[in-house]
Amino acid sequence: MGKLILVRHGKSLWNVKNVFTGWTDVDLAPEGMEEAKKAGELIKSNLIDIDICFSSYLKRAIRTAWILLETAEMMHVDTKYSWKLNERHYGDWQGKNKDEVLEEVGEEFFLSVRRGYATPPPSLSINDKRNPKFDSNYKALDASVLPLAESLKDTSKRVVNYFFEAIAPELAKGKTVLISAHGNSLRALIEYLEHISSEEIAKVEVATGVPHLYEFDGKLNVVEHYQLK
Repeated sequence: MGKLILVRHGKSLWNVKNVFTGWTDVDLAPEGMEEAKKAGELIKSNLIDIDICFSSYLKRAIRTAWILLETAEMMHVDTKYSWKLNERHYGDWQGKNKDEVLEEVGEEFFLSVRRGYATPPPSLSINDKRNPKFDSNYKALDASVLPLAESLKDTSKRVVNYFFEAIAPELAKGKTVLISAHGNSLRALIEYLEHISSEEIAKVEVATGVPHLYEFDGKLNVVEHYQLK
């Protein structure tokens, strides 16, 4: 039946700088572009034909999808974009160095946000220029649905919702689907697909540029999962 390939975008400019990124629309670093190419080479060498691609509204994930599809010689594949696949919104921590935030707030709170499930970072104020409502990319959306900060639990709600809304119907048709997204949006989906507890998902790390393939049965249960090599 259907197959799902998950790829976290290649390293971004802010990944390299150790800065919280969230919904900030930064691009790939040069090494991130190379990671996307390698992912495309793996798709090609494993003789995988992608039928449809999904990505977020953020350019680091979009560019990863473009580079991957170009490298795999599948630039014709339709790609759909949704804000629901965006990275977790890191609120007031966005744009701040992770080590400096750790020093400021202390290890206990820092880890409860970074590796906890239900604890969000400090929220943006409604008039903060980083509020997504001021970004023209989201002008078609009601500002009330746009987050000012998110826990992984919050992120999971929108990601899993979008999975059933748009992605599961394609898998049910037996299609091979690519998702190019982000560390936390993919962790949220992996939590659902693999029935991982909210405690155990804290230990799951999604490496940049590494394709993971899930195979489903007719009832959309995962029957096999492996990393492409």
